[in-house]
Amino acid sequence: MRTLPFSRMTTEPAASGVVRAATVSRDVERARRLALRFGWNSMAYQVVNEGILHWFSASSDAMVGYVRTHGVCIVVGAPICDGSRLRDVLTEWEQFVRTNGARVCYFGAAGRVFDILHGQPGYATVLLGAQPTWDPARWYEIPARVASLRGQINRSLRKQVRVTEFTPERATADPRLRLCLEQWLRTRGLPTLHFLVEPHTLHDLRGRRVFVAERGAKVVGFINASPVAARHGWLVEQFVRGEGAPNGTIELLFDVMMRAVAEDGAEYVTMGLVPLHEGTHLRPDENPAWLSVLLAATRVHGRRFYNFDGLERFKTKFRPDDWEPIYAISAEPRFSVRTLYAIAAAFTVQSPVKAVAAGLVRAIRVESRRLVGWLGRRLSRDASADASVHGAP
Repeated sequence: MRTLPFSRMTTEPAASGVVRAATVSRDVERARRLALRFGWNSMAYQVVNEGILHWFSASSDAMVGYVRTHGVCIVVGAPICDGSRLRDVLTEWEQFVRTNGARVCYFGAAGRVFDILHGQPGYATVLLGAQPTWDPARWYEIPARVASLRGQINRSLRKQVRVTEFTPERATADPRLRLCLEQWLRTRGLPTLHFLVEPHTLHDLRGRRVFVAERGAKVVGFINASPVAARHGWLVEQFVRGEGAPNGTIELLFDVMMRAVAEDGAEYVTMGLVPLHEGTHLRPDENPAWLSVLLAATRVHGRRFYNFDGLERFKTKFRPDDWEPIYAISAEPRFSVRTLYAIAAAFTVQSPVKAVAAGLVRAIRVESRRLVGWLGRRLSRDASADASVHGAP
């Protein structure tokens, strides 16, 4: 299937401003083949996810996965190609984008593309956070020396949790995984996000590895990992914990997965981005003041929508070997509000304002339920204390 230029795409904007391209702008199998050969960025394989558009180089040896929204092409990390071709592919891709009246932002950039573009005239770099990384061959040392982690793994084993790797076909066909995913999504603070955090991947697990935690006949959790082919590694896309999962289920899942990929010769594993992670010193000094203030406020007040601190604590407890800084690199002299809005629209697939409003409503509902529960418990305690004072039977 041939990727058509923007001028031949469906260009009627949705209410959110996200341009919906015709189906001919996607060739999943072609993108999959290139990702399985050249994928270096940790999120490279996510170009096969729903909603990602595909651009292919003239020589067909490189591709870019992206969404176009509000005049900005938000790239899935970086072009997928042989490292020796990256500069040329960047030039060809950006010429294609400019010709079609848009500009580029590389979201989730790291390593190779960062080394090429950071500091160049006409590009603005913003630190998004960092992702933890491990060498799977050394993983066994971590639970051996970290008593708390080892204790959680043993706790789930005592609760009769067993972890098995499912083939993609078996995982796709098992309705228990979909039920577990639905249970997990109901616990999320925000409405379902997409783009690079697409939760609905069970319909197409080819190339991925899936480890499933079962307790008796019930699936209580699973891990979904996608390949980072050029680094002989894996990105853990999802840690899914269902209702009734004993403490330690996720720790056991990760332990089994790490030992399995290590046995197969993997050299790299990451759990993906921790937004606003503060543990790295690699902070670009050109961040505009308005963005620094906004990110700081999000870190402090955004936990109503997303538990940034909890996510960081969760990933840190697995004792990563390192933290890899992750950036957004935009083809503009200074990072703009328009680019930030376009990034938000890519994830929400609707107006970011509406998404925030929906998150507020959801947060109010959660807090209301908590308040009602607290009041009920308080009234019950007061009634019990009153009955004790008056000698009620």
